[in-house]
Amino acid sequence: MKFTLYQPEYIYELGRRSNQEDSLFPAAAKATADDRIFVVCDGMGGHEFGEVASSIVCETIAKSASKHQVADNVFTDDHFQQVLDEAYDALDDSGKDKKGMGTTLAMLVFHRGGCLSAHIGDSRIYHFRPATGEILYRSRDHSLVNQLYETGEISRREMRTSKKKNLLLRAMQPQQPARTVADLVHITDIKPGDYFLMCTDGMLERYDDDDLLDILTSDADDKRKIELLREGTARNADNHTCYLIHVETVQSEPGDDRLPSDEAEARAACRALNDTSPGVEVELADIDEEAEADDSAQTSFVGEDFSNELAMEAPSLKRGMAKWLKILFVVLFLLIFVVAVLKFLH
Repeated sequence: MKFTLYQPEYIYELGRRSNQEDSLFPAAAKATADDRIFVVCDGMGGHEFGEVASSIVCETIAKSASKHQVADNVFTDDHFQQVLDEAYDALDDSGKDKKGMGTTLAMLVFHRGGCLSAHIGDSRIYHFRPATGEILYRSRDHSLVNQLYETGEISRREMRTSKKKNLLLRAMQPQQPARTVADLVHITDIKPGDYFLMCTDGMLERYDDDDLLDILTSDADDKRKIELLREGTARNADNHTCYLIHVETVQSEPGDDRLPSDEAEARAACRALNDTSPGVEVELADIDEEAEADDSAQTSFVGEDFSNELAMEAPSLKRGMAKWLKILFVVLFLLIFVVAVLKFLH
């Protein structure tokens, strides 16, 4: 499978933060139609730490992956793991004394075996097909609010306004006892005209999936589409970064039918992509803009154990409430009984 791509378009904006903690590869204004590796990272840890983490991971992954000449070769899962390990090694060397330092990862590799999507954290990857008006794939955020949404604890609207939305269950951090793994999706159902969008969560403050689909299925050319995306994020508080990649041609080759492909399974597993309830219209008044713009409102890594603890706490809280309700019922019953007896005696 061989691809030609149109000129990739990008957004790389500070928002209303005081520093830029996002990183992207190719660097801003450096991408060409010949590029086949794209990376977006969203740093965390505040000011210097987040910026350092995202840039280290972004640059190391890009440099390591580029050795594989992916346009002419298959980029395997083993290749990706080697690349990821090199990024973790670089992060370990630079982050020994930087507590809380870390980054998300979103990566797309267009290679002879299709397109490999890899992500850690809440930086997101989409696959759009304007010809049919579909979103074929959306990565699942490794965040606490997404976990709560998928288990039915909160609604789609509450996801957008929750104070827990900056808590990540997965992130790349230095000196991890067990390094966080990435979700990999192998995409081979790629047609001319398809779009891939990869972005940090700051891009999505005021956009939902339907908004993105409307823009990318419009008749506008790519430059106008990226301008529409930029206009829609002009008031965003957080750093926001994205790459928009438009597929021009796809050339099939012998053996393509045997390539690994699990995009359909990934789509089925993404509750947010299959939610048939009406789209979420979040009013600007629902967003605390001052809090969003506050540099102290930083993304934090709590780990998957944290969500497990919450899951364990919920049943125990329910049992505790049930116990107290039973006690209250018994007390009320005894009180009624005593009152009845006293009335009878009088």
